[in-house]
Amino acid sequence: MRYLENEPLAPYTSWRIGGPARYFVQATGAADLASALAWAEQRNLPVFILGGGSNILVRDSGFDGLVIRVRGHEVRLEANGDTASVIVEAGAPMAGTARRLARQGWSGLEWAEGLPGTIGGALYGNAGCYGSDIATSLDRAWVLVRGETQEWSVDRFAFGYRTSVLKQMRAAGIRWQDQPIVLAAAFRLHRDDLTALAQRMERTSNERRSKTPWGASCGSVFKNPPGDSAGRLIEAAGLKGTRIGNAEIALRHANYIINLGGASSDDVLRLIDLARERVLAISGIELELEIQIVG
Repeated sequence: MRYLENEPLAPYTSWRIGGPARYFVQATGAADLASALAWAEQRNLPVFILGGGSNILVRDSGFDGLVIRVRGHEVRLEANGDTASVIVEAGAPMAGTARRLARQGWSGLEWAEGLPGTIGGALYGNAGCYGSDIATSLDRAWVLVRGETQEWSVDRFAFGYRTSVLKQMRAAGIRWQDQPIVLAAAFRLHRDDLTALAQRMERTSNERRSKTPWGASCGSVFKNPPGDSAGRLIEAAGLKGTRIGNAEIALRHANYIINLGGASSDDVLRLIDLARERVLAISGIELELEIQIVG
């Protein structure tokens, strides 16, 4: 494996924002990942695991440690008549995997059409949309814990709305050495009509395109409060189209912040603070971040 120094992180994120990683390496499997973690521990470095970069904001100061980009993307299908289990490595794209399976007539992940990010990131944040999520689709997964591969049931992930025990452990400041890292996941599938599958995915794709603003973004910035929509609350606060620096609260969907070109992490963070303050003042609701801030 090749360790890079001062590698810019912006190109690896969907927001196209972020300073350099002190060290950066790409891992394609459990052995690579374990080796990189040992390398970091020997040097007393903090570690950040990077997937598709779709749900994070990297500060302009970057990350003063080792960033490990997970790249394993093997997909293995185990069919038994009209049902199947598919085992997918953590670095595989979520939407691309859903499309690949649908083209073969397998249903179960078509709700993820257009969903950005990787399988590993989807488990980390219990990604979901259009009536389903990872918690509903997952059968089991394999994680790396202090160099040991463990098989986890769905229950062990303690999934909640856009969260999991993995995300909660990082938020609680648990040492990175003790945080499980997703290696692969197994999903339950069933046979379906190819035409019907294609039509469902096309409807999902069209709906997503109709709601998604053009430009570099991370997707939804805030979680939806119970019974409401973060986008509606931000729009009601009169913030659609608000710009700070080169970042803008999108006109099409107010829960998106767009990098208009050359936006800094500070531009985005100031818009986040503004949205939280204005929504709290008007509606009494405190918006909770869906994204993760790195650095």
